[in-house]
Amino acid sequence: MSTSRTELKDLGEFKLIENITQNFKLHHTTSIHGIGDDAAVIDTGNFYTLVTTDMLVEGVSFDLTYCPLKHVGYKAVVSNIADIIAMNGVAEQITVSIAISSRFTLEAVQELYQGIYRACEHYQIDLVGGDTTSSTSGLILSITAIGRVSKEKLCLRKGAKPYDLVCVTGDLGAAYLGLQILNREKELFEADPHMQPKLQPYQYLVERQLKPEARTDMIQMFEQINLVPSSMIDISDGLASELLHISKASGVGITVYENKLPIDQKTHETAEALHLSSTLCALHGGEDYELLFTIPQSELPKIEKCSNIHMIGYVTDPSLGVKLITNSEESIDITAQGW
Repeated sequence: MSTSRTELKDLGEFKLIENITQNFKLHHTTSIHGIGDDAAVIDTGNFYTLVTTDMLVEGVSFDLTYCPLKHVGYKAVVSNIADIIAMNGVAEQITVSIAISSRFTLEAVQELYQGIYRACEHYQIDLVGGDTTSSTSGLILSITAIGRVSKEKLCLRKGAKPYDLVCVTGDLGAAYLGLQILNREKELFEADPHMQPKLQPYQYLVERQLKPEARTDMIQMFEQINLVPSSMIDISDGLASELLHISKASGVGITVYENKLPIDQKTHETAEALHLSSTLCALHGGEDYELLFTIPQSELPKIEKCSNIHMIGYVTDPSLGVKLITNSEESIDITAQGW
């Protein structure tokens, strides 16, 4: 008698989460929204409390060969703030838990927390708790962020409707190219420890990878212009994955255009030099921490003059699926590859 066996690598992150959480139900009326969005939504009276958590694992999420510990700490905070922002909320507190091996010194731990401290100062976040434990090897860092949002301004992945416009902030693909450059220089260093990394020409790309920023400025702007997106998500796993998330949650199709994707010139040039497609980097690279959102066409005048917002497509009937219209006007299905 054989026992069926499913390899995790055959599932991928999203199917794994769906598989292990499908039988969990919400038991409390205060639990407005649970698993399935960027943050959990809890009714605390006059507003909604938002809670999200993220884990970074050495050797998987970061490589200490080229990633300073202070940047690991800073980026860990940013990734959680980005999830709160994706709900149109404001982050207020974090807790930090670490598992760390004996190969790290007190000075190393202090450097890690220096990055966390800088992020807390920059984003005006309070560190209110956490946990520490030992690890048999490496560093594991888990951060939980807590925020709030007005009930009438909450944004979820669901809510997009046909004919809505699809928008993104900033530019895409740079963080992925920064990672490629860092890995290339690491390989050269391992072959010749006396070489000096040539990172200066790629400063923008490397910074987007090592020290990203959350788009709190966009949430502030939404407040100023009285705009509430019909759906929203942060771009952490690549644009393609996030488009599919909104499509599934909202029950809609989405069409985006290759020539509308915001890609920095340095990203274009570096992708070409590395024989990569800048479009694929933007679609599947990940860790941009920009915002992907939809708005009704009637709200277009509110964002037309904002240079940091780019309209890349529109929402369609679910029967049309999620499509990319290429520069050669070919319509192709968008699939998730992501990180």
